[in-house]
Amino acid sequence: MTLPVQLTVNGTQHNLHLDPRVSVLDALRDHLGVMSVKKGCDHGQCGACTVLLDGRRVLSCLCLAVSHDEANVVTAEGLGQVDALHPMQQAFVDHDGLQCGYCTPGQICSAIGMLDEFKSGAPSHATKDVNAPFALTDDEIRERMSGNLCRCGAYVNIVAAIREVAHVAHVAQAQPIATEGRA
Repeated sequence: MTLPVQLTVNGTQHNLHLDPRVSVLDALRDHLGVMSVKKGCDHGQCGACTVLLDGRRVLSCLCLAVSHDEANVVTAEGLGQVDALHPMQQAFVDHDGLQCGYCTPGQICSAIGMLDEFKSGAPSHATKDVNAPFALTDDEIRERMSGNLCRCGAYVNIVAAIREVAHVAHVAQAQPIATEGRA
């Protein structure tokens, strides 16, 4: 049994017929040949498969493709061009935020999604006071990126790359998300 699934991947629309058990990761790699998305653990524990799905970072190994019919998927290769890298890609290069490179596409997509989450006011476990404005400290960056593992240990350089992009984009402080009835 297969079901029709439409995915727009890096700006190109694809119409697929997939087994309902196929993950977004496997649809990208096995059905569309998008190899920048990596299969690390296939259990949502390493972050190598992180992509931006409708603008939010997700672990593509945990998402069923049929649940995301008509979704817009952006992978690291869809962020920029070889001669015009996305600012996060360039910062990773400038700060040596990679060694073997296996985790890098997921790290970059996660970093972009993380900065958007921060700008929206979403707190993290490292946020000291969720009712007050909070800064994007190195502790915040590390906590927000903790779902992306790097076996080579390039974490210091990854944090530096993210910090640079946040600084250039003027993402240094966020207002908490307003909710009714919050004390």
